[in-house]
Amino acid sequence: MKNLIEVRNLNIAYGGPSGWTNVVQDVSFEIAPGEAFGLVGESGCGKSTVAYRLLGYGTINSLVQTGEVLFDGTDLLKLDAASLMRLRGNRIAFVPQNPTTSLSPGMRVGSKIREMVATHKALADGMTMERRIVELFALVGLPDVGHRYPHELSGGQQQRVTIAMAVACNPDLLVLDEPTTGLDVTTQRQIIQLLADLRSRIGMAMLYVTHDLALLAQIADRVAVMYAGRLVEVAPCDKLLSAPAHPYSRGLIASIPTNEGTDRQARGLRGMLRRDQMSTGCKFEPRCDFATGACRATPQLLEPIADTRSVACMRWREATAPLAPSVAATAGARTAVRSESLLSVTDLSLSYQQPGLFNRLLGRTSPSVVREINLNLGAGEVVALVGESGSGKSTIARAISGRLPPRAGIIRLDGTALAPSLKDRSVEELRQIQYIFQNPDASLNPRRRIRSILKRPLDHFGIDADENRLETVLENVGLHAGYLDRFPEQLSGGERQRIAIARALLVNPKLLICDEILSALDVSVQARIVELLRSLKETQAVAMLFISHDLAVVQQLADRVAVLYRGELMQLAETDMLLGAPLHPYTEMLLKAAPGLKKDHYVSRPPAVQGSKAIPGVGCPLAGRCPRQIGNTCAENRPPVQVTPAGIIRCHIPSEALVRHSSPTDHNGQAEQIRSMS
Repeated sequence: MKNLIEVRNLNIAYGGPSGWTNVVQDVSFEIAPGEAFGLVGESGCGKSTVAYRLLGYGTINSLVQTGEVLFDGTDLLKLDAASLMRLRGNRIAFVPQNPTTSLSPGMRVGSKIREMVATHKALADGMTMERRIVELFALVGLPDVGHRYPHELSGGQQQRVTIAMAVACNPDLLVLDEPTTGLDVTTQRQIIQLLADLRSRIGMAMLYVTHDLALLAQIADRVAVMYAGRLVEVAPCDKLLSAPAHPYSRGLIASIPTNEGTDRQARGLRGMLRRDQMSTGCKFEPRCDFATGACRATPQLLEPIADTRSVACMRWREATAPLAPSVAATAGARTAVRSESLLSVTDLSLSYQQPGLFNRLLGRTSPSVVREINLNLGAGEVVALVGESGSGKSTIARAISGRLPPRAGIIRLDGTALAPSLKDRSVEELRQIQYIFQNPDASLNPRRRIRSILKRPLDHFGIDADENRLETVLENVGLHAGYLDRFPEQLSGGERQRIAIARALLVNPKLLICDEILSALDVSVQARIVELLRSLKETQAVAMLFISHDLAVVQQLADRVAVLYRGELMQLAETDMLLGAPLHPYTEMLLKAAPGLKKDHYVSRPPAVQGSKAIPGVGCPLAGRCPRQIGNTCAENRPPVQVTPAGIIRCHIPSEALVRHSSPTDHNGQAEQIRSMS
């Protein structure tokens, strides 16, 4: 079969004050029509740089030194701007990592799709524009939302809109740059399921750039692994994930946390990527456990080791031994949680809409987006908040940090009630609670160098800002002192997130609010950050409210887990109890959606349930979607809170019946343990 696209000996350099630096070296691969090809590697390895060249994009300070990018036999690197414009969106389409920045806030989403279709005159005979727009929304699983602005859609819905734009002209190739980063597990699965369906219906090929190897396992046919600008392994997806040949591939896969009941815990790669310290031979040699003197002096090139597999390593046979198991994180192995209470949240209710005078006179109130949340954190305890987009996780975090005054309820720190608003809190209270945001692009000043960004909170809180302190905190998050003189735009997304984490840690907080802080990081850096957070928890008694959609990371770090759905606390329990035997139906749904390293053919489809949906603010918010719904009882009556030996559950089904039903994901006998406690 003729290849749709071929990348041949691609070399790309970036220019700066000190000259040109080669960032992509001799990259070659091909993608067949209809094939899904994954490109993985740590932040800064060059994978996005390569992906953008498949659309003819390059930054003003980048230069293609040598190579070809052949699309259907035509070299994209030699096309003029007009020819590239005819291809982009029409035959080659792009789905970005962050839909919020790619959708114009002042343009309705239907108009964005209209613009794409009109530009390429992609209407079939007899098809009207309005009908085509509705058809595209339906194709990506959305109702007709064309009249809405981006801010009126959830993150998952925004990403579906960008996919609808990308497939509007039935492209031959779809380039995806981390399209599910920051989305919850069920939404991630819906996007992957959608892409697989579009691939089969339209017949398009895909280049999928990601650091999420577990998610890639569900869609990719082949995977290429990049390190320091070079391809080090290309293999069928299942073979790469089950038996990696290159030591770097092996280290990446060993870094992946799992909640599948195996006895392997994530372990980060040794050291970090330092382009200024690489040898003239193998680029991975400084971090490789199998390296010899010959590796340092001899460049490694991709060579076939099987019909469908290539690896750039002279010692790949030694590196293919089975991954050694490590000690699992178990309930007994967790550090005992300190008893003293640091943070308490009592009957917290939150709303974004403040009723005006006219509405108040009429007795109208704005609806609550979070209702009657009760939560406690001890010093040195990590409590994870999990749930789908829109469940209220970040809203609760904003209230605790003072960015959203509560509609009702009290928040206490060390027994003292905090002022509802940030501006009314003391300087010391502000220092004690530090917030790490999900999107570092919006939280780092683009006009300041990293040194200035890190010094600012130290100056504000009167802490000595010596150079050693800055360098140490950078090393703790996997960076080095060379980053201090850079601007945020000179860093990758993962590197910017590490700067945001370092900034919060500098002022020695008592409570860290971590809002999806690992979603933009590759798996090896994730493992390093998890170890850092665990160390802070155990040695400095730093408490954390850890918001995440990655249940495997939650299992590694959290002492307890709170499960939220549409502003309601559905379950609160110790981590091993909750993940080992998910009692609440919604918790079970989340766990089933979490991907593993093997293709599982999971179908994300809300169960068909007879009966009406929940009355807002009255019934169970899961009614209409719950596979165990009890007629109209769940829809018309708010479920009671049940306090059980396994934790707190809000459900109409008696806890005894929930325990009997809990077994499909019980890997460690947790359900039996709960039964014995009952």
